[in-house]
Amino acid sequence: MPSAQFPIQIIVIAVSPVIRMGLSAMLEDNPKFKVLKSVADIDSLIDDIAQLQPDVVLLDWNSQDYESISQSQQFMSATIILVDEIEDINFATVLAARIKGILPHDSTESEIIAAVEAVASGLVVFHPDIVDNLQLQKPANSQQHETLTNREIEVLQMLTSGLSNKAVAQQLYISEHTVKFHVSSIFQKLNVSTRTEAVAVGVRLGLIML
Repeated sequence: MPSAQFPIQIIVIAVSPVIRMGLSAMLEDNPKFKVLKSVADIDSLIDDIAQLQPDVVLLDWNSQDYESISQSQQFMSATIILVDEIEDINFATVLAARIKGILPHDSTESEIIAAVEAVASGLVVFHPDIVDNLQLQKPANSQQHETLTNREIEVLQMLTSGLSNKAVAQQLYISEHTVKFHVSSIFQKLNVSTRTEAVAVGVRLGLIML
């Protein structure tokens, strides 16, 4: 795993100017970080985020941000969200948005700093309270799921990147028809009906990593 390159370049996004200024001030006080920009919403970044190329995006999460962040991930680097209510976070939504870190709003300064450094290094960071509530631990009834083959696990891992069947086929040097067969088999074995659900179950079972 590569280590973070300092200074870690960060964009702060928060609707509340108080939260925005607080997060920015906290990060700028640390010589390891450089705040490239501090804005109220994701949409205001679309025009210049490709040029800014931040290492980490720190986002004060609002449920309305989901669509915007999903559309922006092709330009955005690793994103950490700060949430009010842990119970309101839908893990499937988080997976689809390719978010790399989740922290509660009451996280300490040291927790936020550690998360930013970890995510900048390519790690995924979930606060212990988040892990408990999202039930990421392997479920007791996991034996009810049929075992995936090595090829199916390989295909499932590729689904985490949102690749199409055609793209998966090209990377694995197999036919698109074969990929469709594997995806169908994965759905059946994991008792799911969508790719997002398949990825979520795969993570919970420890079959794949984000």
